[in-house]
Amino acid sequence: MFRRFARHIKEGFLGVFRHLGMALSSASAVMITLILIGLFLLVTLNLYDMTKSIESSINISALVEIGRENDHEAIEKEILAIDGVKSVDYRSRDEEFDYYLETQGSDELRDFYNTYRDDNPFRANILVEVEDGDQMATIRDEIATIDGIDEVADGGANTYTLLEILDSVRLFGGILVAALCLLATYLVYNTIKITIASRADEIWIMRNVGAKNGYVRAPFLVEGIIIGFLGALIPMILAIGAYIYVYNFMGGSLFGAFYLIEPLPFVLYISGALGLIGVVVGFIGSYISVCKYLRLKR
Repeated sequence: MFRRFARHIKEGFLGVFRHLGMALSSASAVMITLILIGLFLLVTLNLYDMTKSIESSINISALVEIGRENDHEAIEKEILAIDGVKSVDYRSRDEEFDYYLETQGSDELRDFYNTYRDDNPFRANILVEVEDGDQMATIRDEIATIDGIDEVADGGANTYTLLEILDSVRLFGGILVAALCLLATYLVYNTIKITIASRADEIWIMRNVGAKNGYVRAPFLVEGIIIGFLGALIPMILAIGAYIYVYNFMGGSLFGAFYLIEPLPFVLYISGALGLIGVVVGFIGSYISVCKYLRLKR
């Protein structure tokens, strides 16, 4: 069994070298596709991280009833018990007043508003961070039913519009990467199909001497894996070098507002993913092609 397995690997490598021009052509096509996949993976995962960061900054504001400030710990426990709540942050009336003063643009305005501290109009506030933006409306409604909560605010329609846009961005990136993977599989499939057609006599002889389909199929599967891996080598190197360069060039952030994912170990994961995608699409493309041929020539 081991000798048979070793023979299939040997035949796969020999098949690549015997049809080197065709193999390199297919590997080049896969390489271009994987470069695009790598680019979109880097962009999509950074966008995903950025959109999740934006989502985490959108909090639900739960205003505590005046006179119930001393009950805030019990109220916080009830909020934390709600499914989907990540964390809570309590701010007293004085802290809310101080936060408002910090937002004023001049010392004169801050001094003016500070005269109203004794008649503090603000209420204690519990800022609620949710795990997933899609749960925000449900969590808001549950918080509103808690005894001691006077009012709940979540930013209104604009917040939900923003969350829908962020979801669409993530979905589009995922669909694009999947489409490029299908394209790479199709390229390998076509190349292996041409290779098989050019070796029809060899396959016919093997079939006539009693070789089973699995025996005929195995070297072509190895060829597909090799072609996929060869096509992934340059994209793997580019993903590491290009991302580290861009990260350092931009100082680790986009427009100074959104932070990029740190290169290590991120680029190693991306590089490994590209290598795996190359091998998988090579195997699948070869498998579909050779199985289709053997079925037609049965």
